[in-house]
Amino acid sequence: MQIKVFKFGGASVKSAEAVKNVVNIIKLQENQKILIVVSAMGKTTNALEKLMHQSVNEDPKRFDTFKEIEHYHRSILEALIPDHSHPAYVDFRTLFSDLAALMEDYQYVDQQAYYSEMVSFGELISTKIVHHYFSYSGYKSHWLEAGCCLITAGVKMTEATVDWKISPSRIQQHVLPIFENHDLVITQGFIAKNLYGKTTTLGREGSDYSAAIFAYALDAQNLTIWKDVPGLLNADPKYFANTQKIDALSYNETIELAYFGASIIHPKTIQPLQNKHIPLFIKSFLEPKESGSIIGEAQENAIPIPSYIFKKDQVLISISTRDFAFVAEQNLVHIFKKLTDYGLKINLMQNSAISFSICMDFKSALVMPFVTDLQKEFKVKYNEQLELITIRNYNQSIIDELIGNRKVYLEQKNRTTVQLLVK
Repeated sequence: MQIKVFKFGGASVKSAEAVKNVVNIIKLQENQKILIVVSAMGKTTNALEKLMHQSVNEDPKRFDTFKEIEHYHRSILEALIPDHSHPAYVDFRTLFSDLAALMEDYQYVDQQAYYSEMVSFGELISTKIVHHYFSYSGYKSHWLEAGCCLITAGVKMTEATVDWKISPSRIQQHVLPIFENHDLVITQGFIAKNLYGKTTTLGREGSDYSAAIFAYALDAQNLTIWKDVPGLLNADPKYFANTQKIDALSYNETIELAYFGASIIHPKTIQPLQNKHIPLFIKSFLEPKESGSIIGEAQENAIPIPSYIFKKDQVLISISTRDFAFVAEQNLVHIFKKLTDYGLKINLMQNSAISFSICMDFKSALVMPFVTDLQKEFKVKYNEQLELITIRNYNQSIIDELIGNRKVYLEQKNRTTVQLLVK
């Protein structure tokens, strides 16, 4: 059985017109079996994170946030399916009733568990609406709860680790029989369940990864991620005016770009596809007939195009010993343990004889307690409001043009990549 996997992100289902466009894209696929992975609509995950924090703090404004989320989704559903007697409205009321009950159950023992339960409603609601609209439009669509077959291991409830021993067989057992009688399976990105049946999440923007896991398990013909850009670009158009589309790229080069923070794709997406040689297409949901970009085996450009990755709101933390002794291995072990304890990720690091410098996203709720903790044993200085620029396939003229007169706090180079931390 030939199966394709499509992934639609929040921007591609943010309105009734956007959902209709998804159906129009599927119409272009004739006699295909397609598993569709859908994210939360628009900025719903952000709204649910806000609702979660308000609920934990018993903030009266949580009721207003809840109503805003409900109204946003109801307006989309009503524009798609005007008939209020349709089964879609039963599912809609059930989901929001469950969300309201969870909102009041703020005394969760585990905050990460509460977070995962709360934000998972974004994907559950969006996929129910999309599924019902496909059925309403005459398609044989089946709604699948991702957590019944995408299983995570260990104790982490957020950014959980996929259980690769169990998940592929579970996915095959649940999905393949459905395709015997249905053309489409609609499921959620980002969310999963652990072996105890508790909802877990794969990390923000994790729907790409979910789609890759399903593609791997089903030996998919290919995976297509539908974006609001014409394909894989050499820079984020929000920060760089003169972007170029990269028509073809290798798995290895894509992994490098994702590792350094390219926003086009979740960093974990490529490995499961590469392991089974599954091609990945990046295509525009605004121009679905255009070719987009392909990522696969030996898809190298003859002349590498420079690629630019910009990470704003960075903080540089410089750590040294109080007695000017070397920052030796035992010090580094202690520092990395603290990083793990606070859940912080390093974007760039550099070591000298008496100092260890690290650059990371500045999340004040996490970074400042980390700094305060380290100051008990080390001398710690930090610089805020910096920008980390990564350039793949660089040359010196590109660096000079991009940096200009800006102050460079840290610079690292190898043969293909330069990283510059600037003010």
